[in-house]
Amino acid sequence: MFRTALRNVLAHKARLMMTALAVLLGVAFVSGTLVFSDTVGEAVKKASAKSFKDVAVSVQATSGDAPPVPEDGKNRTTLLTDRLADQVRSLPGVAAVHANVSGRATVADKDNQPIGNDWQNVATNYQPGAGGKDSRYPVVQGRGPAGAGEIALDEATAEKGGLKLGDTVRFATDGPALHKKLVGIVHSEDPQVTAGGSLALFDTATAQKLFVHPGQYDELVVAAEPGTDEKALTAAVEKLLPKDRATATSGAALAADQAKMVEQSNQAMSKTLLVFAGIALFVGVFIIANTFTMLISQRSREIALMRAIGASRRQVVRSVLAEAGLLGLVSSVVGFALGTGIAVTMRAVLNANGAGFPDGPLVISPNAVLSALGVGVLVTVLAAWLPSRKAAKIAPVEALNTVDAAPKLRGLVVRNTIGAVITGLGVAIMLYVSTQKTAEDMMTPMVGSALTLVGVIVLAPLLSRPLVSLTGKVTTRIFGVSGKLAKENALRNPRRTAATASALMIGLTLITGMTVVGVSGQRASDEMAAQGLTADYQVSTANFRGLDPELTKQAAKLPGVRAAVPLRSAAFETDGGNGYGSVTGTDLAHLDKVTDLRFVSGSLDAVRDGGGVAVSRSRAEKLHWKTGETHEVGFFTGTEKKEKARLKVAAVYEDNATVGDLFGSTALVDPHVKPLKDEKVLVKTANGPDAGLEKEIRKALGDSPLLKVQDKDALRKENAGSIDTVLNMVYGLLGMAVIIAVVGVVNTLAMSVFERTREIGMLRAIGLARSGIKQMVRLESVVISLFGAVLGIGVGVFLAWAGGKMTAASMPTYEMILPWDRLGIFLAIALVVGVLAAAWPARRAARLNMLESIGAQ
Repeated sequence: MFRTALRNVLAHKARLMMTALAVLLGVAFVSGTLVFSDTVGEAVKKASAKSFKDVAVSVQATSGDAPPVPEDGKNRTTLLTDRLADQVRSLPGVAAVHANVSGRATVADKDNQPIGNDWQNVATNYQPGAGGKDSRYPVVQGRGPAGAGEIALDEATAEKGGLKLGDTVRFATDGPALHKKLVGIVHSEDPQVTAGGSLALFDTATAQKLFVHPGQYDELVVAAEPGTDEKALTAAVEKLLPKDRATATSGAALAADQAKMVEQSNQAMSKTLLVFAGIALFVGVFIIANTFTMLISQRSREIALMRAIGASRRQVVRSVLAEAGLLGLVSSVVGFALGTGIAVTMRAVLNANGAGFPDGPLVISPNAVLSALGVGVLVTVLAAWLPSRKAAKIAPVEALNTVDAAPKLRGLVVRNTIGAVITGLGVAIMLYVSTQKTAEDMMTPMVGSALTLVGVIVLAPLLSRPLVSLTGKVTTRIFGVSGKLAKENALRNPRRTAATASALMIGLTLITGMTVVGVSGQRASDEMAAQGLTADYQVSTANFRGLDPELTKQAAKLPGVRAAVPLRSAAFETDGGNGYGSVTGTDLAHLDKVTDLRFVSGSLDAVRDGGGVAVSRSRAEKLHWKTGETHEVGFFTGTEKKEKARLKVAAVYEDNATVGDLFGSTALVDPHVKPLKDEKVLVKTANGPDAGLEKEIRKALGDSPLLKVQDKDALRKENAGSIDTVLNMVYGLLGMAVIIAVVGVVNTLAMSVFERTREIGMLRAIGLARSGIKQMVRLESVVISLFGAVLGIGVGVFLAWAGGKMTAASMPTYEMILPWDRLGIFLAIALVVGVLAAAWPARRAARLNMLESIGAQ
């Protein structure tokens, strides 16, 4: 039986080609993900370990040592001083001590645009050793910074910014733009920098002035002499430290923690990619099952003969499963090789676009090989299991006596009943989800969506008749006999049509659902961003560290500016700890110029005159606060102790995204905000947005590369850009599933043409031209594709509607928007898929010899 299975694979290799391609693509997705994840993870681990190579002990102050954040906002770790550094240097086995000052500095390029992401933009002090150089940062050009007016950058940052030695570098920490002369370019292997960030180096005194205070450090890094016991040295350093005020951690422990973080991050990325790989393989299941069902139907005489000469049903099942296993193994091996190539290409492409993955060898782990091959073989065998049972049920005499008869189709009553139950349960869960007021429970909608999708797949044969018939009326009216034949062919075997269409339906369901939710969320976000906003500009910073209030006052004095209203907030806890919120401090005298407030009770004047706060309607209902009441709250100070205050509710207003849940005067909020910064500044001009005035506003606010001066259109585009990025990623990841679905359409049509060889010969004999045969096959493909597209779009819209109701609970402006243009594109893609998928089968059908076809068995 095994030899028979092998012979069947070789005998039907052309018909199995598309099935093999579906398995191959799915396995390539899985293996590419695993190899890419392992390769990048190992490279990052080695880079991290290398960065800790000379670190024997790291000394850092605990949070308990740091007092409340001072007015200047700088770190104040009074424990880590030159005195402590000298004490550590005097310990036996210590080779050197690096006293580090760390911070964030965003460098601007020639166009004043920030380089890198703020959280990756590292700034530290350059510490020359005995040879006048810092061994951590080898100098490529020039020298290290040695004075207050000097700076050094890493190679990549200098290249991105178009900066050369002698140029003036513009950068910002958390305030106005600063300027220093570029005196050196260095090489860095810091993972944050190589991953797309930047590195700025200053002399120690300058770094302390920028980020801490003179004589203070963020970390002491101890290098050990050769042969020194790292654990013993760590214990010796720890004895010098006051208890519970600082920690000493060995370099090995730091490297292990870093490796663990890398592994967790890597796993999160891998899981996300593997979810989409699983979707692609799930789509492939329909193609595999369809293929083996058709092959068994076409080989019924052969199977019956095997049964007649003594093969048992179990042997027939094993033969079909062995055939599937061989197909899966060969496809998986080729798919793994393709996946490895995809991993290499993906890494190169992402690095070219600024991902900054560190260099390292390609890692192909045994786990990745076994997982990919195992998944490919298992999926193929499982998909062929039901067809194999169908093969085993063929009665020898019945099959031999009815070889020329059309295969008898089983009834759909049981299948339709099961499908109706599953679909009903899924729809009921999603209707329940649509009534929920919070989005905390995500498992319920995921289960409901899965059941709904599976139920529709089971019901697809039932649904195919009315939908295909409706489409067939259009094709018949337009294309005549070819259109009618295409409709009849699609309806001839509902199971086959449904399985083929379901593969395309799954991808389009997910794409449609994500698109509808994304576009609706984008619209809601736009409305929230602009809700009540009448200002011409919103000014903020890219690192969310805020703006100096003194600079805001200067901006308010500019000619053409009617008002520059600051917004800064303080978080609080209500008395008893049963509620939380934040109060926005603002300029009450000019607030009405930059936002449209609609009061339910009280007024803005009542807030100005009474020194109280105004509360949004939704927050007032949640906290059970009413106008005229006074409530005690505790403002968070950065320590366990809270600053008590009493808030008088002077007004209640309709929800307004500009001012948030509560607002009051800056005098009320300022005592609880440290350091004192404006989170946003709303600017109202006399004559609307103007490019010249925007430059003046930037200049008044320090002209920092971190500044974001945005009008309403810019705010909308920023929101749209982030959502479009996510949608494009989803489209790309689901694209593999759609490609596999296309392969399924090609496969079904090609095998259907082989199955209908005699019928096609008869059609040619009675006068249907070759062009008519081609048109018939193309239209059948289009009908099947459109059926899958309509089902996919319909189910996707329903799931988006039900899930969107949960989103509306946390986003009041959310309302489902149907992007008709994109839905139309999806239908058009399905139409194109149908035409392209039919190209080869239609050509093959048209080239069949008429007489040979009529005589085919």
